[in-house]
Amino acid sequence: MKKALLLVAFLLIGLLLISFKSNDWLIDSDLTIDSLRKIYAQPSKFWPKPHVDKNVDFEELAALQAIPIDLADDSIKRVVELGKLLFFDPRLSGTNQISCATCHNPELNWADGKVVSLGHEQLPNIRNAPSLENVWIYNSFFWDGRAKNLIEQAEGPIAAHNEMNQDLKSLARKLSKIKGYRSYFTAAFGSPKVTNQRIFESLATFQQTIVSSETNFDRFLKGDATALTDQQLTGLHLFRTKARCMNCHHGAYLTDKEFHNIGLTEYGGKYEDLGLYNFTKKTEDVGKFKTPGLRNVMKTGPWFHHGLVKSMDSLMVLYNMGMPEHVIKPGQEKDPLLPKNDNLLRGIMLTIRERKALIAFLEALSSPPVLVKVERLPK
Repeated sequence: MKKALLLVAFLLIGLLLISFKSNDWLIDSDLTIDSLRKIYAQPSKFWPKPHVDKNVDFEELAALQAIPIDLADDSIKRVVELGKLLFFDPRLSGTNQISCATCHNPELNWADGKVVSLGHEQLPNIRNAPSLENVWIYNSFFWDGRAKNLIEQAEGPIAAHNEMNQDLKSLARKLSKIKGYRSYFTAAFGSPKVTNQRIFESLATFQQTIVSSETNFDRFLKGDATALTDQQLTGLHLFRTKARCMNCHHGAYLTDKEFHNIGLTEYGGKYEDLGLYNFTKKTEDVGKFKTPGLRNVMKTGPWFHHGLVKSMDSLMVLYNMGMPEHVIKPGQEKDPLLPKNDNLLRGIMLTIRERKALIAFLEALSSPPVLVKVERLPK
């Protein structure tokens, strides 16, 4: 009798293990991976409604979009070619040693993999260097949005003392002495004259060509049902629902292009950074930073504006708990600059398995780097 009971017990355990394995990424008792595949095999307009707050004007996730410039236009191609040369030329810096590509390396998906970049005389930057992939989609630039277009953005790092440290008053004169550039400026602008405006415009135009390539998620959106693994598909569903990611990360590039305080101002501490407030001086902007797009996010860590989060597991734990809130110290009760976390933040309490599935989905947003090299700079 005992042997028979033991045998039954082992059989039941075996059946449970088989069931567990076949539904390894089961979300709840009513939703299996097979049912998920049926749901997400449909066009996105038939997908489950995402879990977003009422005031969030979200866009459904979508495939890559075409860049806003026409590379078939020879006049634009010539500006892009000049911008590419300038991007990789360290002579845009005061010491002739630092180029734009020093901190935005195409082999590292146009980031540099460091907490913060090191610039002139090895001085640290104050923020993590974001990837330039798909930078054309934004309405403002830098973590704090202080540049209103890519031309302004191109000027900032060149002049910054802790980045390229180039005197802008002498930049055009310096480059005009390089005879090899004359033909490129003539081709791009109709004359060999070198001006700061032409330099920054060329860099800005080139940056609009820095884009992600197709990912497994794009192939899934195009109808390849096998492009996402079971775990990644579960992560996609969690991303849109329980994890609430689409409150800030949506559309083709998984960003709302807005600014949010997610509790990382380090107010009063060593790494204090008040973000958008430093530019606008509006108290409601304290601690707000631009929402980054998530394409190739798994390849462009460390993460956040300070670059202090070095693993995606740690990042997920922070969001899982609802992100840290500033502890009010005595005397700060009426401080107008006291950081207040965005109302969209709240603990999502994902299980370990769910967090792994979410990370797996982020992996499905990865694509090989589009390598761009300049073999020879003008002399």
